[in-house]
Amino acid sequence: MGEFQQQLLTLFGGLICLFTLVKCIIFLKYFFPPVWNALPQSFFRSMGEWAVVTGAGDGIGKAYSLELAKRGLNIVMISRTLEKLQKVATEIEQVTGRNVKIIQADFTKDYIYENIEESLQGLEIGILVNNVGMLHNPLPCRFLNGTDTDEVGLRCSTMTRIILKQMEPRQKGLILNLSSGLGTFPCPLYTIYSASKAFVCTFSKALQAEYKAKGIIIQVVTPYAVSTPMTMYQKPNLITKTAEDFVRESLIYVTVGEETFGCLAHEILVIKFNNYYRAPRV
Repeated sequence: MGEFQQQLLTLFGGLICLFTLVKCIIFLKYFFPPVWNALPQSFFRSMGEWAVVTGAGDGIGKAYSLELAKRGLNIVMISRTLEKLQKVATEIEQVTGRNVKIIQADFTKDYIYENIEESLQGLEIGILVNNVGMLHNPLPCRFLNGTDTDEVGLRCSTMTRIILKQMEPRQKGLILNLSSGLGTFPCPLYTIYSASKAFVCTFSKALQAEYKAKGIIIQVVTPYAVSTPMTMYQKPNLITKTAEDFVRESLIYVTVGEETFGCLAHEILVIKFNNYYRAPRV
């Protein structure tokens, strides 16, 4: 082997070691968040006076609404079922003393966005949580037996556009787009849902590259198992988190990077899945 080939291999090996070291350092942030990523108590409130949460009637959306209210923000809750919104709004106001505004909207309809934008006029919105989503069929099904489209990409991008227009002039804000672990690898029998969640990941990362220099944090949150109505309230365990526990932990990592899996258990899980799907098949 010639000297040039040896130098090339040495350089290549060094780059691999450097890449592995960087990945390990990033992973260690999940073990020691207070050391690596300590956020001041006023961080979330400093983004703005109000947080907007879609899909806020139950599950992860409800948990985000309550947790952000505990951290000093007023909450705009947007969801389809008015009774759920009213019940959660009352709970948040009683527990936290913050103001809560509710907007009833069916995100399967295209005409709702003008009303949403009008309802948000005059509010200093510092945080957007794009959480609304649905499984059209909770059971696995083949592509031809499912629905033709999934609107999650449209919902995410349209709500982001509405809020981002207000954040940009103020040069600050936090946008959290909820994806899913099913979007990180090919998922037969959940084809459209999985692909739409992959869109949310790509969309969020590209948008962060565009607006990071303007002081706006855009992060995709990619949970695996969380016990919610959508997952038919799976029993919580080491992997399956309650919505409240998942949200509380995920908010620790909002400045870690463009994507987080929300908690240490799910970060380990995604490494296992990614290694499996990168492995050669017979």
